[in-house]
Amino acid sequence: MADTAFQTMYRKEFIAGFEKRQSLARRTVTTETEINGNTAVFLVADSGGASAVTRGVNGDIPTRPDNLNQFSATLQEWHDVPERTNFNLFASQGDGRRIMQETSMAVVNRKIDTDIHAALTTATVTWGAAAVATLTLVSTAKTKLGNAFALEEEPFALITPAFHGYLMGLNQFTSADYINLKPFENVSKSMAFNWYGVNWIVDAGLPGAGTASSTCYMYSRQAIGHACDTESISTFVGYDDKNDKSWARCSTYMGSKLLQNSGVVKMLHDDSALS
Repeated sequence: MADTAFQTMYRKEFIAGFEKRQSLARRTVTTETEINGNTAVFLVADSGGASAVTRGVNGDIPTRPDNLNQFSATLQEWHDVPERTNFNLFASQGDGRRIMQETSMAVVNRKIDTDIHAALTTATVTWGAAAVATLTLVSTAKTKLGNAFALEEEPFALITPAFHGYLMGLNQFTSADYINLKPFENVSKSMAFNWYGVNWIVDAGLPGAGTASSTCYMYSRQAIGHACDTESISTFVGYDDKNDKSWARCSTYMGSKLLQNSGVVKMLHDDSALS
């Protein structure tokens, strides 16, 4: 006799779909949180390349002004609001309210990185045409920052998974003759790592990732300004009595600005062979 009347079991806990959920770039730039109005002004100050002078024949020491430049980042408001009817929440699998809240936070976090990427993309210094990562090209990018005196602190590099894949093929990146880190034993933990005096972050959300012309970056924290009203970053959940709907909202006010062009090197990378 055949078995009949089977019951289908639905798992209450939901499984998060594959997508970028956190901001990877925010901690790599100069961030301003004290905001007045809709504009944050960053001041970049230096000597303008001045050289020391000797006293003049009249006995006075020549004076000079400092080189002061102001850069304004204009804030815009950004929101994400998923909404579902209460019947949908009642009849559907999983914790619908929690799903809405978590996905809205992911959307805004991705927007933060997209905003910073847009500022990085306005830089004009590159390592050359799109190519696969080599030690020579990585050294070229770092040397360009060094020639611009942009290495007072360790720079950051945002790279695609394919860029990281090519690094894994370099002896200088994997061999114990050069490093103490064992990257092939820490593959799952290598979203961020330090090598060659650079803080590397693997981000599949970079422009053109997976194509023959993705854009990766090596840069100084002081080259990019990011203004964000941290007090305005909020995640709310609510209920519409009239329409019997529940919703979640994540909002932020932010803007990013290139502050020092020489402090960013765009590493145009060919991801296609590994993608």
